Amino acid sequence: MKEPKNTLNTPTLADRLKRGYRLYCVAVIVFAMTVCCSVTALADGDPITVVNNLSTFIFGLIRAVGLILLGWGIVQVGLSLQSHDPSQRSNGFLTLAGGIIITFSKEILDLITG
Repeated sequence: MKEPKNTLNTPTLADRLKRGYRLYCVAVIVFAMTVCCSVTALADGDPITVVNNLSTFIFGLIRAVGLILLGWGIVQVGLSLQSHDPSQRSNGFLTLAGGIIITFSKEILDLITG
């Protein structure tokens, strides 16, 4: 026998079962992913040590940028001496000074803070 035509657009029992099964599957997958993918993070040692290690890493990155600027400043000064360009020479010396300040920023901050 044929199923009667649904003229009121109400879901049939089969549609409701399919939707319920889909929702159940999604809930099970979300629960499984939450349980399986969660990782317990435990603090290791003294928190001051962690902050000091992070500070050392960040100042190492800053020192690397400062050394790059220092090298670029030396190149600019050398090119300006070769081409006798005073504006390029002043830019080179400013880049050189900025590179020196950035390279030694940790030591400068240690001197300021005591």
